[in-house]
Amino acid sequence: MNPAQRSKAEQAAVKFEGLFISEMLKQMRSSAREIAGEDGLFKSQNHNSMLDMTDTMLADAMAGQRAFGIADAILQQLLPSTPPATGAALKLLPPRVALNPEKP
Repeated sequence: MNPAQRSKAEQAAVKFEGLFISEMLKQMRSSAREIAGEDGLFKSQNHNSMLDMTDTMLADAMAGQRAFGIADAILQQLLPSTPPATGAALKLLPPRVALNPEKP
């Protein structure tokens, strides 16, 4: 694979990780809004738009650092010769995990 295609694959993987993190944060905010009382901070529409924008910026920053390791996992599937980024949080399990090490 040429460097331009590799770069596009990396950008797409990081954008997907950002989308995943953004959706996770959106669901967390939605849950907080449901739990909050009628006069709670999270019920205000003014705060909601600012929090949504902040969540998107946070998700993009975390994805850029590959904080969850989702982009690395995608790239390992697409480009098997790609080493994971340093500091990736996601550690892939070995092919065989023994639950009881005494039994083969």
